[in-house]
Amino acid sequence: MASFSFPYHEPRPGFWGEKTVTLNFCEEDYVMSYYCAEVCNTITNAMFLWLGVRGIKGCIKYGHPLIFPIAFVGYLIVGCGSTLFHATLKYPMQLVDELAMIYTTCFMVHATFAYARSFRFSFMLGVGLIGLAYFITAYYYETKNPDFHQNAYALLTALVVFSNMWIMEKVLRPALKAREDKRPANVNMPRTQEIISQMWIMVATGLSVFLGGFLIWNLDNIYCNTIRRWRHQIQLPWAVVLEGHAWWHLMTGIGAYYYIVWRIWIHRCLDGDEDKFRLYWPSIFHLPEVRALEDLPSREVQKRQ
Repeated sequence: MASFSFPYHEPRPGFWGEKTVTLNFCEEDYVMSYYCAEVCNTITNAMFLWLGVRGIKGCIKYGHPLIFPIAFVGYLIVGCGSTLFHATLKYPMQLVDELAMIYTTCFMVHATFAYARSFRFSFMLGVGLIGLAYFITAYYYETKNPDFHQNAYALLTALVVFSNMWIMEKVLRPALKAREDKRPANVNMPRTQEIISQMWIMVATGLSVFLGGFLIWNLDNIYCNTIRRWRHQIQLPWAVVLEGHAWWHLMTGIGAYYYIVWRIWIHRCLDGDEDKFRLYWPSIFHLPEVRALEDLPSREVQKRQ
């Protein structure tokens, strides 16, 4: 391995000048490139960019409700902001990254709680969420307290996830079962238990990936000095596998994508459209997608019937 490795550059001033961010992660600055402060933390945001574009295209193609392409636009902005944040280490780019996380989660709160409610309720919920987002923005900008931002994001995300778990079991399951019981015996459709079980497997997979990334990032923070020493011993390019925050980007990008798709599928099933759409997810090694029935591979349609 030694013949195929090379050392890190010595620390040096970078192209973007003095850093102004309030957070700096365990990846060392400008040791891989003069033009990019944190190369691994920058490049791994490609996961957000790719999945954001994929999500938007899928929403447009299949006519999913407008809130979902908007959520994917927010997801895409998170990736763009994070790319610029880690490349430049400038505070305005840090704010784009971190605040877009809050705003995108607020979109998902609206998608969850405004479903099948009156225009007045949806409007007031939207106003309330705008007010909440404004408060979080103003308070975070004033205090620059990363714990406040992280706690706000965690609480909003937990609200969306646990609320949708409740909706899935207490609202969706009975609705699917009622339609199943009324359906003629000769109509081939996935059974309620199959649909709900597949959702739970997807939830468990998405949460495991997301929380796994969070664990790796925390270990990266706690043992940063030791991990940096290991990186210099292993040398490039192999040492990049020890960039914990880069793994957080990859894994949280996948986890967040899962939970947006999960809500799209809940929404479609609540609409009674499980006869027109399917959650296409042939294995855990394939990213899930809510597709129109006619766009499924023929073998998948046969298997689901």
